[in-house]
Amino acid sequence: MITLNLAALTEKKGDFEKAGVRLPGFDVAGARARTVAAPEWVHIGTGNLFKAYHAMLAQALLEKGFADKGIVGVVPILDDKPSIENVFKPHDNLWIQVVTKASGELVKTVCASMAEIVAADPADAEHWERLKAIFQSPGLRLVTFAVTEKAYDLKALDGSLRPEVVAQLDAGLAAPDHLMLKVTALLFERYRAGGAPLAVLSTDNFSHNGDRLKAAVLTAAGEWQKRGAVDGGFAAWLSDGKKISFPLSMIDKITPFPSDSVAQALADAGIAGMEVQKPARGSLSAAFVNTEETEYLVIEDVFPNGRPPLEKAGVYFTDRETVDKVERMKVCTCLNPLHTALAVTGCVLGFNSIAGEMKDPDLAALATKIGYDEGLPVVTDPGIIKPDVFINEVLTKRFPNPAIPDTPQRIATDTSQKLGIRFGETIKLYVARSDLDMNNLKLIPLAIAIWCRYLLGIDDEGNPFTPSPDPLLANLQDALRGVTLGNPDSGKGKLKAILSNEKIFGLDLYEAGLGERIEGYFAELLAGKGAVRKTLRKYLP
Repeated sequence: MITLNLAALTEKKGDFEKAGVRLPGFDVAGARARTVAAPEWVHIGTGNLFKAYHAMLAQALLEKGFADKGIVGVVPILDDKPSIENVFKPHDNLWIQVVTKASGELVKTVCASMAEIVAADPADAEHWERLKAIFQSPGLRLVTFAVTEKAYDLKALDGSLRPEVVAQLDAGLAAPDHLMLKVTALLFERYRAGGAPLAVLSTDNFSHNGDRLKAAVLTAAGEWQKRGAVDGGFAAWLSDGKKISFPLSMIDKITPFPSDSVAQALADAGIAGMEVQKPARGSLSAAFVNTEETEYLVIEDVFPNGRPPLEKAGVYFTDRETVDKVERMKVCTCLNPLHTALAVTGCVLGFNSIAGEMKDPDLAALATKIGYDEGLPVVTDPGIIKPDVFINEVLTKRFPNPAIPDTPQRIATDTSQKLGIRFGETIKLYVARSDLDMNNLKLIPLAIAIWCRYLLGIDDEGNPFTPSPDPLLANLQDALRGVTLGNPDSGKGKLKAILSNEKIFGLDLYEAGLGERIEGYFAELLAGKGAVRKTLRKYLP
């Protein structure tokens, strides 16, 4: 058996070749030494998307000779800190990227571009001081993020700062716990060390990610200024685009949790230590990552301290308006709304695979008609990527790929945080445009109603299931208390607080003319066992 570590890259080269694993084509030791000595790129969030995409972009630049340094990885939350000791350290910060093709072929590559990994843990003096030193370094050019949408949120539903955030702000900059407060504290270290320019780039999968990151950082800085913890110049520095930029981006690469079947395939190929780690808290992790072949990353080209030439690895750099159009195309129309509709419906119908759902005529039609019939009429063509080509690829190649072990349960995570973008933006355009008829929106409201039905945690056969984690799950389920399957009248009046919540949808769905329609669907979905399937078939033209 091959143990994946630095020594094995030379000592077991032939064994890797026999196992069908491609090795890095650059001087790993030299690149790591240069990176640790003078980091240029820090990435926050060392999960599956980073391992499948960002780190492989860095590796491509190293292999092509367009860069001589890699990445410093940062574990952002304490739940994921054990991955340093249990996943990364035993393999010398190496892992295997596994591209799962529709044919069933596995394309395996050792990724070695992450030079070191640090925990964003103020309670761990060694890690925190190292991170502060990295942020103080004038040669640092780029900080990227791949965390989760909820990691940016400092506020409660009513717009006020969360009590735990207020407590951390009151405690000062020494030991914050919320990621946005940690980032702001680290940026303050850079400001105090001379204020060298820096690009702070969110690559998380939601609308106007850079703007939301900037708003969170400026909120934290402003609150600390009120408390006398930072001076007024700090907020001014953060707001100066020639000093600190917060580019917009659109990222697209389906990267499911590590698959047991892929782990077994690697073990069968003779590679040890590929078991999937299933911690009590935090995400599944492994010394490999399984992902699809398709990938897109479009970035607003504003980098005040320069940037890696990522266009050499296939990244699009463009202006803000084009990024916004691409992002809206993907997140609001051509992929994410379809994913969410499949996710919540699949959970209620007992599916455990997105590809499996696409074999179901009803579910395939649901996704197709939401995309083509209800979404494309309001999509904006960004020019660099054609919407009709993109959505066709999603529906005919990417979602149906049986080699992508993605689950509706994973996609359904944090749905309350996604609905405003994935459905709300399309609804807003139907409201605003006189050439569009709101009555043509039938399946997006149905998908929202199915999400409400999903929140009950009862599948279409009447069996209980556990909804995926969501920061609003307890509140939403409390609002639906007393709603029972088999009693459609039990849902009367229960959806008002949810569907009128602009924090969730970006607008009041009753004012948009959809609230009552969704209530009607919801009543039909509660009729009894099999009602979800029956309702789907009724409204699919």
